Amino acid sequence: MDKFKNKYRIETIRLKNWNYSWSGYYFITICTKNNEHYFGVIENDKMIVNNLGEIAEKYLTEIPNHFKNVQIIEFIIMPNHIHCIIKINETEKYNAETRQCLVSTDNDIISKKNNRYQNQGKNTISSIIGSYKSICTKVINRIQNEIFFAWQPRFYDMIIRNKKELENVINYIKNNPKNFNNDLNDNFNSEL
Repeated sequence: MDKFKNKYRIETIRLKNWNYSWSGYYFITICTKNNEHYFGVIENDKMIVNNLGEIAEKYLTEIPNHFKNVQIIEFIIMPNHIHCIIKINETEKYNAETRQCLVSTDNDIISKKNNRYQNQGKNTISSIIGSYKSICTKVINRIQNEIFFAWQPRFYDMIIRNKKELENVINYIKNNPKNFNNDLNDNFNSEL
């Protein structure tokens, strides 16, 4: 693993040849820090959200109000994570701008000032999820004092490439409360 300023740098899990502002369907999973059960409980194979789960749901459903080219196709709030399908619609008006981050991607000192990570900019999956996580964290931590709410630093995404995958993901999300005790990866991958 590479180091920057003597610290290990976590490599991105995103596809390097994919622009995450491109139109398409994206299956997103966001987990709470340490998989803490903040958002409610599963009873009789149904998710019962608490007040923190209601906040998570409220801001998830408001995403299209802030990102005009985005739709939430399906979602579920679970005790310790959220699944959703985000659709980015193609439109000229919302093309992502590209910005640069001042972190070098090269170990060669000479090329460090020229070779930088590309921040994909506005209206990307990362900016959408980052904004969502930020507002939820601020609101939840403002209204309660007993616990400190936090998300895992990253999120999982899968680019949905065809109608069959979309149907499988929708079914997976709808059935997630029934399968909550099963391992996420084993359960989901077996359905694709």
